[in-house]
Amino acid sequence: MFRLGLAARRTFATAAKPGTGAAAGAAPASPSTRLRKKAPLDLKLFIQRSRVIGLYRTIVRGSRQISDPTTRKETLKFARAEFERNKNETDAERVRYLLSTGKSEWENAERYFEGM
Repeated sequence: MFRLGLAARRTFATAAKPGTGAAAGAAPASPSTRLRKKAPLDLKLFIQRSRVIGLYRTIVRGSRQISDPTTRKETLKFARAEFERNKNETDAERVRYLLSTGKSEWENAERYFEGM
């Protein structure tokens, strides 16, 4: 079992006592903005979301192979801009289209960078 440092134990003990700490008389903490008022994703969009994140990770990892630092930065900047531009897309067919287009564009870019 790990041991808490002295400062951590004091903070934990103070927070655990009723009527003390930041919780005493304060308004309840609001949920993080990430969790506020968002409708849950249906299964199709949930699966597609994981595929989109996977494609983004593939692009980030693959861009490390680009030897020219300027080209690498421009590639990442372009990819990020495209993902952010389409981040609110909820139509499953449109997401599927964007995902397949993104995969094919990245494969073409990889072939180009290998030839450099």
